[in-house]
Parts: sequence; C-alpha cells; structure tokens
Amino acid sequence: MNAPGKSPIDLKQAVKRLDSLPAMPVIAQKLLALKLDSDRDEQQMLLLIGQDPLISARIIGLANSPLIGASRKISTVSGASMLLGLKRVHSVATGLALMSQTSQPVGRLNIHALWEHNMGIAFAMLVIARAMPSGMRPNEDMTFLAGMMHDIGYSVLAHLDIERSDELQVRLLTEPDHLALSIEREIVELTHDELGAELARHWNLPDEIVTAIRFHHDVQKGDPAQPLARVINLAEKLLPSFGFNELIDTTVTDEDWEALGIDTEDAGEIAEQVTEQAEQASQFASSFS
Repeated sequence: MNAPGKSPIDLKQAVKRLDSLPAMPVIAQKLLALKLDSDRDEQQMLLLIGQDPLISARIIGLANSPLIGASRKISTVSGASMLLGLKRVHSVATGLALMSQTSQPVGRLNIHALWEHNMGIAFAMLVIARAMPSGMRPNEDMTFLAGMMHDIGYSVLAHLDIERSDELQVRLLTEPDHLALSIEREIVELTHDELGAELARHWNLPDEIVTAIRFHHDVQKGDPAQPLARVINLAEKLLPSFGFNELIDTTVTDEDWEALGIDTEDAGEIAEQVTEQAEQASQFASSFS
C-alpha cells in the first residue's frame, strides 16, 4: 500500500521483483507437475485434492451442480472424478488452487464477483472450444485454466498497489459507459492483462496461458497458432460484464468466429449455449462466497 505523501508505486519495477508477486500455492505446483498419464499420477492427484478440504468440497459441489446434471448424489472426490473425468477435475482443482492465493478480500476489489466472472468465462470457453475443428481445438485443461486465470491481473494490482486498485474499482463502478481498459490506462502503467501475464510467467505457467492472458483484449497481437486468447475474447463479448464491472467492446464479427474455424451459421446456437453454461457456472461460483 502507498504511504501518505509517497510517490505511486512503479508497477513495471514491482513486477520484476519476485518477492513483490504472490507465490504459487504448493498444491497448485504439485497438480501442475502431474501428467495424468499413469495410475500413480491419478492417485496422486486424488490424494492432493483430498488433503485440501476446500478444494475437495468444491469439486464435489461441481459434480452435483446443474452444470453436470448428475443422476445421483456424489459424495467423494473419487466419485466426482469418475463423473467429471480426470482432466476436468485436474483443471478445476488447479484453477481453484491458483485462485486461492489471490482470493482474499482486498480493498474495493470485489473478489467474489471477479471469480464468478472468471468461472463463467472458463465454462463458456469450453462450449466455444468444442465447436472448433479438432485440429484447431485447444487442450481442454488449458482452456479451462486460461479462463479461470484471464482476469487475475485485477488481483495482482490490488496486491501491489491497493490505492490505485481502489481508484480503478470506484471508476469502473461510477463510469459504467467507459471501456475498462481506457480507465485503466489513465490510472496505471500496466493494465490487468499485462499484470496477469506477469504473474502467470512468475508462476511458470505454460506459455499458452501467459499468451492467452496477455492478449485476450488484443487478439490481433497474439499468436494465431495459440487461439486461447481469441476464445477468451469471444466468450467475454458474448457475456458482457458477466459478474464483474468490466465494460469491453462487445461487437462480435464474422472474423471472431471464422478465426476459430467456426461456421457463422452456428453462432446463434453456440451463443445460447454459452449464456446457459455461464449462468449455471454462476450458481456454482456462488458457493465460493
């Protein structure tokens, strides 16, 4: 936090100091290290999740949520993994573990609203990704994780500079007709997409996650071979201000669909599925408060 009378924090310098950014939770490190290509890895994952009561409860909660529509009550992580699949459990658990490090209330930042937004976008992205041709489709694990992490930069700003974070949140609330990025650029030298990418890089997350976070508002500058940024961008356009005060340009063009290999004739149906999935994800995220 800035002390009265002190100069504003230099964010560009702050993010270069390893001790200025949150450390990756140990459980997330261990989950990310698992390849899930052996029975041993699968058992290790279930053991890791079982050792964290909060993550266990949320995995089980997801298995019993309307998102999944289970025909019977699920009461164990093992049962949830059988229903959801190991990769889905892995990606959700990893996202929750990473989220836990930046999920404490900080100033005026509405953490619950932010993670409701991230969760909704993550599930919406799965809908969009499944509509892509198999040769272009990003890994489901990475797709969900990118969605969960895409706006984490707001939390990074609150961690590094609470005063400017509070100013940003007040202005996002009181100037709902102004684009969020325009407001950010007036206040800070690094916007949330840049700060989030720095944290992802600090945590040694895969390059495709770093790239997705960094370019999800500026897809023209991203790597066409890594489409995750475009998937995030489209999901956010289809879900304007979902769960969080972040006004963006919501103009959806044919290019947005075609760049992902999706026929524009399918756009309406996909958009409906995205909205439905996000609303159900919102119900699931309500258990986080």
